[in-house]
Amino acid sequence: MPEAETRQGLKLGGLEAALREAGDRRIPPVECWDPPYCGDIGLRILRDGTWLYQESAIRRPALVKLFASVLRRDADGRHYLVTPVEKVDVAVEDAPFLAVEMEVKGKGRRQTLIFRSNVDDVFALGDAHPLRLAPQSRGGGNKPYVLVRGRLEALVARSIYYDLVDLAVAERQGGKEAVGLWSGGAFFPLPGADS
Repeated sequence: MPEAETRQGLKLGGLEAALREAGDRRIPPVECWDPPYCGDIGLRILRDGTWLYQESAIRRPALVKLFASVLRRDADGRHYLVTPVEKVDVAVEDAPFLAVEMEVKGKGRRQTLIFRSNVDDVFALGDAHPLRLAPQSRGGGNKPYVLVRGRLEALVARSIYYDLVDLAVAERQGGKEAVGLWSGGAFFPLPGADS
């Protein structure tokens, strides 16, 4: 089968290969660590995914990825950088990650949507990584989020959300007609996609 290009210009199959490789990448077991809380040191993640330390942008991608690998959101809804010996606050304006790339594998009910985040997490939309739509306070509509790991979500970039809407199909769900999309054997309704 000839390789096709995604809208972002990458060869189709690139994210699928990255997803296979991601299984080998080890994320530290931050959910198991219970270090003492050490306060706020001035870390913040802006709405556009920029990480700040004391109001200065962190420009080294490797450092941002390292911090992202030890990021955790606790049951209290707050975000923390966690190591075995300390836990510090991270203020997050919206979601800690952005879903910046998507690849479609298959069609219909057998379709799988594979995402890459701005910190190179690769995951497939499905039961383990569900899609959530949150109403926007300004302008109406919904903001799409995908669960990346733990309680950490990625805000789906607007261009990718448009691609999701393009993939939407009408299905009979619970005795009602629903518009949504399939991925990983799960159906995700898209409220408002039919209008």
